[in-house]
Amino acid sequence: MGGDNETTIAEFLLLGLSGESEQEEVVFGLFLGMYLITISGNLLIILAISCDPHLHTPMYFFLANLSSVDICFSSVTVPKALVNHMVGSKSISYTECMTQIYFFITFINMDGFLLSVMAYDRYVAICHPLHYTLMMRPRLCVFLVVISWVITNLHALLHTLLMVRLTFCSHNAVHHFFCDPYPILKLSCSDTFINDLMVFTVGGVIFLTPFSCIIVSYVYIFSKVLKMPSTRGIKKALSTCGSHLTVVSLFYGAILGVYMRPSSSYSLQDTVATVIFTVVTPLVNPFIYSLRNRDMKGALRKIILRC
Repeated sequence: MGGDNETTIAEFLLLGLSGESEQEEVVFGLFLGMYLITISGNLLIILAISCDPHLHTPMYFFLANLSSVDICFSSVTVPKALVNHMVGSKSISYTECMTQIYFFITFINMDGFLLSVMAYDRYVAICHPLHYTLMMRPRLCVFLVVISWVITNLHALLHTLLMVRLTFCSHNAVHHFFCDPYPILKLSCSDTFINDLMVFTVGGVIFLTPFSCIIVSYVYIFSKVLKMPSTRGIKKALSTCGSHLTVVSLFYGAILGVYMRPSSSYSLQDTVATVIFTVVTPLVNPFIYSLRNRDMKGALRKIILRC
């Protein structure tokens, strides 16, 4: 095919999650409500942590960063879908689509890295409580967040550049509400072998390294907890990990089922899993971390009373 290095289409069509107009109205209402709750909930978490000196600890520093990433993560995909619905359009320009892919990959990886760092923080707090202050120094916490941003941005840049080199011909309809990399790859009339190879090699490393760190951290945590003599100590240790484990299960359970397969096997059923970690997980994170945490509930109560 001639002109393989040139993109022959100027835009993609985002068909959304349903082809029925009545269902689209329901989906629009749900997405709008969930997005507003996501933004307000995560902003409250950030505000509570910033205003309460008792929450200026490594665990809440990482939680504030996770809330910031969740706001950005939702803002990459949902607003465009809402605007398209309001103006009666399904189009997204090629440049906007590639930009959306870049930030989507960045923030989804950043979520994984922050969950991994938070697992390490819990490991140090439970397994080495006497050395916690020494091991989780502020400089180390900042370094872990900064290096995570560097890695995730480089990873997103790699996949976006590989996507840009592909040729897209006549088919430009995406059966999704945003430019998910896998549905976009299926539309290419170029060979996507390199893209799939990078997903399984580099992408696999980026996804599975944080996940493996989480698993290892919790193996040590549970081995330590099971050796505790008092039941009260066991309950206290597990309560500090319960919220994090819930978020990890929800996030990785959906993401591993979608992206650890070839792009050619992507189906409409996978969009449900994609909605879970792009829309639902950022929505429920504030509730999971605040409702199960006495310190967070106290900080939020102070903010509400001030208002």
